[in-house]
Amino acid sequence: MTDLAPPVDPIVPFLEPVFDLHRGGKLETRSTVPLRGTDDLSLAYTPGVARVCTAIAEHPELAHEFTWAANTVAVVSDGTAVLGLGDIGPAAALPVMEGKALLFKEFAGVDAVPVCLGTTDTEALIATVRHLAPSFGGINLEDISAPRCFEIEERLRADLDIPVFHDDQHGTAVVALAALRNAARVTGRPLSEMRAVVAGAGASGVAVSRILLAAGIGDIAVGDSKGLLHPGRTDLNPVKAALAADSNRAGHRGSIEGALRGADVFIGLSGATVAESAVAAMAPDAIVFALSNPTPEIEPSVARRYAAVVATGRSDHPNQINNVLAFPGIFRGALDVRARTITEGMKLAAAAAIAEVAADDLSADRIVPSPFDPRVAPAVAAAVAAEARSAGVARR
Repeated sequence: MTDLAPPVDPIVPFLEPVFDLHRGGKLETRSTVPLRGTDDLSLAYTPGVARVCTAIAEHPELAHEFTWAANTVAVVSDGTAVLGLGDIGPAAALPVMEGKALLFKEFAGVDAVPVCLGTTDTEALIATVRHLAPSFGGINLEDISAPRCFEIEERLRADLDIPVFHDDQHGTAVVALAALRNAARVTGRPLSEMRAVVAGAGASGVAVSRILLAAGIGDIAVGDSKGLLHPGRTDLNPVKAALAADSNRAGHRGSIEGALRGADVFIGLSGATVAESAVAAMAPDAIVFALSNPTPEIEPSVARRYAAVVATGRSDHPNQINNVLAFPGIFRGALDVRARTITEGMKLAAAAAIAEVAADDLSADRIVPSPFDPRVAPAVAAAVAAEARSAGVARR
């Protein structure tokens, strides 16, 4: 008689602590006003609420005074580029969006609502967000695949008069710039004299490259899976072609590893592997940001053999380039002044604020502050709000 294997308990795989934390979700809604009896009911709901509705119908700007919109952001995803997991769909993306909403609240007091959409159609997604917009003071786009994410953000920014911010692009870019500013201080070189190589021309790679160019980096070469971007390539989408025209002034062609010879900075945002020999060929006191998760482009312990400053996207190594340093404070500042949009100047101001928080205790292993440093979000919010007023996009 053959022994039969015992049946597998379907619950067992879900008994890990991480499932306990997520059970039932990580968010709930709570009322901000009392409901103790009929008098409260008549004010919070009918008939009293009709007076507020009428006032808003006559003066739409009052919605930001008498509804939650002034302090609430929609965290919108279609689940096509979730963390390092790829296209896992909207339902599987929901725990990440809940987590994002949790970070908004805990770090900046911003209420956020996860909105995972059951469509990957660009037109449908844009239309849906446009229709949802009256309920929110800002839109945080999240984990939407490239190159669709560029068009989606651009068109929504044009259509809506509230901040629209794709965090995979700009949150990463802001924190990377802040980190690079401080790494430059540690190594004693101005940003304007540095040559950087960026591996990855997706959402974060393009945005990081763009903000470094805006910040005045000396030169930057960007590579995708087929090699370095340059105007001679005929296989580039419009976003990559525009970046090729604005970067790589030295005219490097071929591989990312080839361009690393003599380079001052490497920023990895591609998930590719970089050979140790390529890092060894970089300039003295090189800076290596190997940001892919969960596996950096080069093992940090190996990178430290040759680089003066090493950063990753991981929390178990020094110098974590973490978007949570940026997006809560950016939205806090934008919402506080009712900004119509988030400008390039506001992003640069956010990066400068993050860098300054860490500047009083700067070292090769501390080029950015901890995400739990209570100074970060207020400093970023203040810088963003001031720049919004200066740029004329603030409404208060």
